[in-house]
Amino acid sequence: MNALSTAQSASPLLDVQGIEVIYNHVILVLKGVSIHVDKGRIVALLGGNGAGKTTTLRAVSCLLRAERGEVTKGSIHYQGHRIDRLDAPSLVRQGVVQVMEGRHCFAHLSIEDNLLAGAYSRRDGKAAVRDALDKVYTYFPRLKERRRSQAAYTSGGEQQMCAIGRALMADPRLILLDEPSMGLAPQVVDEVFSIVRELNQREGTTFLLAEQNTAMALRYADHGYILENGRVVLDGTASHLAANDDVREFYLGLADRGQKSFRDVRSYRRRKRWLS
Repeated sequence: MNALSTAQSASPLLDVQGIEVIYNHVILVLKGVSIHVDKGRIVALLGGNGAGKTTTLRAVSCLLRAERGEVTKGSIHYQGHRIDRLDAPSLVRQGVVQVMEGRHCFAHLSIEDNLLAGAYSRRDGKAAVRDALDKVYTYFPRLKERRRSQAAYTSGGEQQMCAIGRALMADPRLILLDEPSMGLAPQVVDEVFSIVRELNQREGTTFLLAEQNTAMALRYADHGYILENGRVVLDGTASHLAANDDVREFYLGLADRGQKSFRDVRSYRRRKRWLS
């Protein structure tokens, strides 16, 4: 293998370099965010509400314009090609699909019609679409049971599975998953994340997920980035972050002596090391 081939194989699937995002030409949301996602990995964007996780995903998926936002500095490369100046439909055809926060389904359509809508951009024939639908039903057997049900009358967990399944119908290489645990019971969250890991391991699908449930995300992710106020303040392997004292204190609610009470957290005064 020559030097060029080695460099190409070592390059990340997704490379975000120092992006700045502004909404309405005024509101600065992201301030020099840099992340990279290697092929076949699960990478988590962690942080509280308003940290910039969703904006980062929308910058990658080219959905910022719909929210009157734009990338004003930096660059985003996917498979070695710059994408931050593309539109969302062309990016979907290249294999980048976002699952929006909030389990967005077409409420008046059946589960199966929702799934088939995800294959709208495909041009490889009906047989391939049918194979993709069978694959979705293999990973989400509950969707097959409810395939004729109107999406509005299914549970929150089933709607989340439907949203992920619809993304799979587009034959993605990279899925951007925004707050998959939001509003779901713990048992359902565990089931959804288990399926994500199975898709990653068996199908080789790469995931970049934004998640406030740090403990759950670190259990399933390979690598993580912690965002605060639109900046990456810490990153590392999932195991490294889970063992980090600051992450344990401020995101997992744990201290060296175990879980802290609300009184302990409320009275805690040590600053995060990245703010020192």
